[in-house]
Amino acid sequence: MLSALSENTHTVFTAVALKYQGYSNTFYDSADVHFTKLSLQELQFYISNYKPFDKAGSYGVQDWLGYIGIESVKGSFYTVMGLPVHKVYQELKRINSFWA
Repeated sequence: MLSALSENTHTVFTAVALKYQGYSNTFYDSADVHFTKLSLQELQFYISNYKPFDKAGSYGVQDWLGYIGIESVKGSFYTVMGLPVHKVYQELKRINSFWA
């Protein structure tokens, strides 16, 4: 999987479900992530030292492979990390005004 990401762009989708006092809503955000060319040695180092087996997409944007391999992110870094905080905040503001 990591080899397939090398020198390519992929889209990360992160979904959120919020439920509060009878109110519920789901939404998602996406971001495009472009990786530089990754060598076999870099990939082996990452797998051996960072054990990314529990990572969606097989990497963490916030760890070593993200530092050295990601050339660009079009969209929110936090969406790639796993929680589109900017959208969650907007939704929480909307929920607050719903009950105000």
